[in-house]
Amino acid sequence: MNTYAPNLADILEREPLPASGIVSGDVEYAADGVAYRGYLARPGEEGRHPGILVVHDWLGVTDYVRMRCDMLARLGYVAFAADVFGADVRPTPEEAPAVAGRFYQDRPLWRKRLGEAFDRLRAESSVDAGRTAAIGYCFGGSSVLELARTGAAVDAVVSFHGGLSTGPAGEAERITAKLLVLHGAADPVAPDDAMIAFENDLRTAPAVDWQLVSYANAMHAFTLPDADAPEQGAQFQATAERRSWTAMKTFLAEVLG
Repeated sequence: MNTYAPNLADILEREPLPASGIVSGDVEYAADGVAYRGYLARPGEEGRHPGILVVHDWLGVTDYVRMRCDMLARLGYVAFAADVFGADVRPTPEEAPAVAGRFYQDRPLWRKRLGEAFDRLRAESSVDAGRTAAIGYCFGGSSVLELARTGAAVDAVVSFHGGLSTGPAGEAERITAKLLVLHGAADPVAPDDAMIAFENDLRTAPAVDWQLVSYANAMHAFTLPDADAPEQGAQFQATAERRSWTAMKTFLAEVLG
């Protein structure tokens, strides 16, 4: 069992550890000649469970992502943390903008790596491949929306304080997942004009089931306990963190059953 910093452990312990426990650990995987190091947490009981792809922020697979996977496993899901960057790419905060920026500038590569990670999740023996979701934080929130735009066979997608980019005209019609976008009302990374453009893009595809929740006074990175840079528009907010997790739980229970 992982030992987390107190601020992460406090969040984790909101979800009780089931009697059967959970099983977790790093997962080495490879695709198209690139090595990756993700993380998987699953319920201790045997059988197949709904699978959740968890996509990291711009620091890569860290204890924060592992903790969220553990929380999901405590809820009865198999949670697999994708490694979009590669096995040995764990940028510092100073390096992160350039590392993440590579993917924002190369959408085909970004989507390819997300698709490979999603395939790895569905191949896991403990996953019910007919019931899947993808969630992500910051860069990861943007990532899961990109995955949805590929038309991937994912049932539910949840973005926490991700960017709200639109795709090429008509691309929204490819989305088959139900979407839940959890947004900070004071997030300068996704200001009001970006939010309106995002909503208008989804309105061009009436068949898409989507909802956007905006949390008062919440800045970018509002679920990350270590975020404390209000001068840069990023800060943890406990109320929005708690409410957004509850919203996600309700949504996943409805969609995945």
